[in-house]
Amino acid sequence: NAFAEPAPIMAVLHRTFIARLSRLKGKTALVTGSTSGIGLGIAKALARQGANIVLNGFGDVDGPRAEVLAAGQAAGAQVAYHGADMSRVADIEDMVQYSVRNFGQIDILVNNAGIQHVARVEDFPPERWDSIIAINLSSAFHTSRLVLPMMQAADGGKGWGRIINVASVHGLVGSAQKSAYVAAKHGIVGLTKVTALENATSGITCNAICPGWVLTPLVQKQVDAKAEQHGISNEEAKKLLLGEKEPSMQFTTPEELGELAVFFCSPPAANVRGVAWNMDGGWAAQ
Repeated sequence: NAFAEPAPIMAVLHRTFIARLSRLKGKTALVTGSTSGIGLGIAKALARQGANIVLNGFGDVDGPRAEVLAAGQAAGAQVAYHGADMSRVADIEDMVQYSVRNFGQIDILVNNAGIQHVARVEDFPPERWDSIIAINLSSAFHTSRLVLPMMQAADGGKGWGRIINVASVHGLVGSAQKSAYVAAKHGIVGLTKVTALENATSGITCNAICPGWVLTPLVQKQVDAKAEQHGISNEEAKKLLLGEKEPSMQFTTPEELGELAVFFCSPPAANVRGVAWNMDGGWAAQ
């Protein structure tokens, strides 16, 4: 009989594993700008915990959808997609309504959509400024105002929800030639604080993630430009880019950022409110 004892232990371990794997089972996460890069990494991490995912973004959709489905398969996560243009309020409203029609509720909102343009202030095209502010900042306001009432009504009126705003280390510090991006990301940090304070006595939290360099398609363009400018290889350009700002000399990964988002959604983070959490290899510590 002594040798038969491990079976119940293994059963308990298996149940514990499944419970941990599915800690967000029944929740729905809307992740904007999630067909690549940081947003896709966060969507996959949340799906692994059992959350149903609404993807959003441009370009290839089938590939990212398959990746998120595969990540969430063991936990039973479902995946939908809406191609809202995040600069258009009507599109954002339709995306939120679509999410509710598909899954009944939005419990987790990840505002990640973003674009970039690099130029000095006096040379910055006004239409580019307007686009960056609309997509990187205003879209987060619109999604938040639309999902907050349903989050506030959750849990019998006590409220439950997680709003995660993907800012940037540029929400904490500035860099030359990125006026619109830095302004928008500083705005995101401010919006995060206000949203957190307005819901501080409820089960709704709002926090910002502030990554340093992440090798997304957006950053790869900057690497390519630096390689061309200096006549160096892509690998050398990456080291040059990291060396300018990031003491660790390492890119933060979408997977690492995804796990931070999972933490924000977990019970231990219930009283983490209004923070701008930088994962930047020491960039802002200098």
